[in-house]
Amino acid sequence: MRAIQPIDWTPQGVRMLDQRRLPGEVVYNVYADYAAVAAAIRDMVIRGAPAIGVAAAMGVALGVERSAAKSLDDLRKEFPIICGTLAKTRPTAVDLFWAIERMKKSFAAAASAPGASLDSIRAAIVAEAKLLHLEKRAIDEAIGRFGAALMPQEGRVMTQCNAGALATAGIGTALGVIRVAVEQGRKLTVLVPETRPYLQGARLTAWELQQDGIPLTLITDNMVGHILKTQQVGAIVVGADRIAANGDAANKIGTYQIAVLAREHNVPFYVAAPISTLDLSIPSGEHIPIEERSPDEVTHLRGVRIAPDVAVANPAFDVTPARLIAAIITERGVARAPYTDSLRALANAKTPAD
Repeated sequence: MRAIQPIDWTPQGVRMLDQRRLPGEVVYNVYADYAAVAAAIRDMVIRGAPAIGVAAAMGVALGVERSAAKSLDDLRKEFPIICGTLAKTRPTAVDLFWAIERMKKSFAAAASAPGASLDSIRAAIVAEAKLLHLEKRAIDEAIGRFGAALMPQEGRVMTQCNAGALATAGIGTALGVIRVAVEQGRKLTVLVPETRPYLQGARLTAWELQQDGIPLTLITDNMVGHILKTQQVGAIVVGADRIAANGDAANKIGTYQIAVLAREHNVPFYVAAPISTLDLSIPSGEHIPIEERSPDEVTHLRGVRIAPDVAVANPAFDVTPARLIAAIITERGVARAPYTDSLRALANAKTPAD
């Protein structure tokens, strides 16, 4: 299954596709220390919750591998600084914190192992980051298989933002569902809202689908209601950056209004996300922090001012209430309401379930 890879571990450092420069330029940068990886996450060189998690794990591994510590005690003191630097980059995507916590557990296990040395700890942490990356790819493929069964045999489907390979380091969550459905022979055309102000739909999703040869139609964000009213749309599938225990799901700004319009026009609205995106520690979406980004993303386009110097709101995410979500697709199966029960059951499951 062909899909672009936005991040890789190399002997020189963490190699990332600079998504800020797509679709005009395909440029890969190599980041040689954990602070540079953190800056790349914060500056949206890489974005999308699962991909951010992979980048954070690799950033931790890079920090440990290239630490100047001369003793285990020195490395133990430095390790929280490495993790803290990466944790401060993006507040909404829970995969970031999940990945860092996993790396903390790996470090603790490696540091407490009999005969632990700096070299053995470094090797273990790098291996864990690589394993996490491989697991994310397999997770995407499982999500794709479960979700493809919910897609129509033919016709239009809609997504929002970019939940493809660029966002996950695999085949994608929402786009993974569409990719697998197309591979199975379903004849789909994807409606792609542009996703202002950062244009992830126009710049990234449209580019990914074009690379795969999957038919698409690019629309502006304010066309969604008209399209759902006047054209037959079989399903909407989006990703998520954090899902609360009750099924409320945070995703890119604009998702909530699409879900409301989907309910009005009887179009099933699905969320595709890995188990790592679940945050069962919070009861509802009201507890999900919403990142507020720079006003320049709204007032400027490619460095050119397109609006006067006025007050600007730029929340990067919104929260879709669980009551608007037909199902949540994970690598372990499909959750349906009541989500408080179904999500916890999937989170506790050891193997996939239908």
